Amino acid sequence: MSLSPSWRPALLAGACLALLTGCGSSDAARPTPAPAGSARIAVVASTNVYGDIVRRIGGAKVDVTSIISDPDQDPHSYEADAQNQLALSKAKVVVENGGGYDDFVDRMLSSGHNGSAEVVNAVKVSGKRAPEGGELNEHVWYDFPTVAKIADRVADALARVDGADATTFRKNATAFKARLTALEAKEARIRKEHGGEAVAITEPVPLYMIEASGLVNRTPAQFSEAIEEGDDVSPRVLQQTLALFGGKRVKALVCNEQTSGPQTQRAEQAAKAAGIPVVPVTETLPKGKDYLGWMTANLDALARALHT
Repeated sequence: MSLSPSWRPALLAGACLALLTGCGSSDAARPTPAPAGSARIAVVASTNVYGDIVRRIGGAKVDVTSIISDPDQDPHSYEADAQNQLALSKAKVVVENGGGYDDFVDRMLSSGHNGSAEVVNAVKVSGKRAPEGGELNEHVWYDFPTVAKIADRVADALARVDGADATTFRKNATAFKARLTALEAKEARIRKEHGGEAVAITEPVPLYMIEASGLVNRTPAQFSEAIEEGDDVSPRVLQQTLALFGGKRVKALVCNEQTSGPQTQRAEQAAKAAGIPVVPVTETLPKGKDYLGWMTANLDALARALHT
């Protein structure tokens, strides 16, 4: 995703519908702790999304550095600093999104900062490919089957570094994946109750979740692609998008609140004026949230909007 400069001064303060309320993970989701006193594995994750997943699997055996944890930072244009390079040079495991999302990690790795680390590339793990004539949706952390694969791959990578604790890592991955099935059950419930209903988006960020929930994206591709790339939307495409709300052809607008500009603001205003709920999503973990609680809140907010 390419984030426009206009959102940088303030993010996550709450544009759109109240979404990220509560839903922290329970004790049952906590990783099995490793014995105290043993050395921890240095892990670098490109974003705090993957950093949280690694902590769920590695427990007390990992020391995780998440490079992107501030929502003001754009992974596409992020320039690594000396502190990032030092952390990466010491990492035994590196977890990146891939797919062009966080290329700064590959640039550091290829420049010789660390050639021996175990690298987990989420897009490669997913096996997803760009559709014919289209672009890959690299936001694979919104796809729960992919996240389950990533959990297993992270457990394997940690086990290769610390074979003595391999059983613990795989046990924690299994517990984490069990919680993912609960999220998939929420998607299935939305699909049963609202399958085939139409929604609009500002960007492809939540598309995997939307599609798994049986919903249909009616947004003109030229609109969401332009917003994702930080480009201007043509007047014709903007009017086509706004007509979705005035004509009540969609049940909700799902917006990436980490990207704000004149076109997205007009879409949100048009939706609200038509009485259509606006559901915000983000790309990085909101402060105080973990992955499971965050995604639970996203799905609950989507379900509430569709019931409105």
